[in-house]
Amino acid sequence: MNSPMKRLAVARLWHEGNSFSPVLTPLACFQAREWLEGEAARDFYRGTATEMGAVTAYAEAARDWQVDFLFCAAAPPGGPVPQADYLVMRDRILARLTPGPWDAVYLSLHGAMVTDRDPVPELDLLQAVRAAIGGAPLAVSYDLHANLGSEHLRWSDFAAGYKTYPHVDMAETAAKLLEQLTELGAGAAHPDKALVKLPWIFPSFNMRTTDGPMAEIMAEARGVAAEPGVLDVSVFGGFAYGDSPFAGPSVMVHGKAKDRPAERIAEDLARSLAARADRFYVTLPTPTEAIAAALAEPEGTVALLDPADNPLSGGIGDTPGLLRALIEAKPALRTLFAFFWDPDLVARAHREGVGARLPVRLGARLTDRFGPPIEATALVKKLTDGHFRNRGPMERNLPVALGSTALLELEGIDVIVTESCQTPNDPGYFHLHGIDLAQIRLLAVKAKNHFRAAFAPSCRRIIDVDLPGPAALDLRHLEFRHAPAALRRSR
Repeated sequence: MNSPMKRLAVARLWHEGNSFSPVLTPLACFQAREWLEGEAARDFYRGTATEMGAVTAYAEAARDWQVDFLFCAAAPPGGPVPQADYLVMRDRILARLTPGPWDAVYLSLHGAMVTDRDPVPELDLLQAVRAAIGGAPLAVSYDLHANLGSEHLRWSDFAAGYKTYPHVDMAETAAKLLEQLTELGAGAAHPDKALVKLPWIFPSFNMRTTDGPMAEIMAEARGVAAEPGVLDVSVFGGFAYGDSPFAGPSVMVHGKAKDRPAERIAEDLARSLAARADRFYVTLPTPTEAIAAALAEPEGTVALLDPADNPLSGGIGDTPGLLRALIEAKPALRTLFAFFWDPDLVARAHREGVGARLPVRLGARLTDRFGPPIEATALVKKLTDGHFRNRGPMERNLPVALGSTALLELEGIDVIVTESCQTPNDPGYFHLHGIDLAQIRLLAVKAKNHFRAAFAPSCRRIIDVDLPGPAALDLRHLEFRHAPAALRRSR
């Protein structure tokens, strides 16, 4: 007689919140990106390089586990989520957990979500889920930029974070969690676990795992993770713009090694990370310096990144500083600026049509804290519906909906304007607009390290630029309320 199938419940609530952004992230932002359950979720994520893509593959291969997609919601990083909207999503997850019992539960979280009233809503969610499922094994995945404390570990049985930045190992992270859940669900002993915090808030400008201090500590962590009895070692850089009592980097370890407790491993790696702390605080060139350096390159595409207004750090797609510097420089090279978030301007361009000339005000639509708007006359060159699928290594094959978009030309520079605020991190974004980046000499983008995953191989050089914005380099100008006072400094 066949034994009954075990039941695995899966839910996702993923958002990185910039506490200092003037724009909230309401339910509509989640509904526009990921708002799914049941078979619709399985179909949406199938074949994608994401956590839920890995869950779908697991569900379709597992013979003794029934996998139920309860509710999955995600929005692009941005300002705080209204508390009432967070509660709608939390309660939707909890309502779908009620029909249990479950043999195991997997949650896909970010770790740096904030609401306009709660700096640590994910902790509330973990506590509520634990109360709903009792002693069933619970595994949780986190972003590398999660702001975590040991309190988070109290409510889960196993947890792991991404090991790459740019984040190209989302599916691998989920696969590891599912493997551990399978063992826990079969009665395996629970692992030893520990989390050690470091007393800083690191800006993420030099946090990529391809080179520099984070690459070094990740290599050390991989070596430790390969030792017998060590199940996972996750190093979190933290998210500097999430004002949280758990702000800052941490090291989390799960294992079953009798001779080397998780606490000792985490402390050793935390000391190695602390020894590299100064290298996370960097300086960047001014716009004038960056443009001059780009123009000095003899050939190839040079990318100028505006990380202070990067939407994946909570930027608002509204700061005009880099475009103004480009206009003043008058580069005699083909130049593309991506992007501004301006739904009204996009709608006007679509009404007027390709070939129309429009008076425009670019930037400072939401706030003039970061500079006044740019006023000009623009030619409408191309209009799109904003739909494409990611082609690059990060979230490969995931559908993207920008809303309507317009490609404009002003002062000899092409400018993309969009209905929603999403970072141009994938080649599909530019292909949508009929742009061959091989023909672009200066590519100015509101982006940061994730941009490198798809574009580093094709860019001759990538230059981060020091500019004002909601995610600016110098943290001393931010008004923290929840992070420990001793952490609120840059070097």
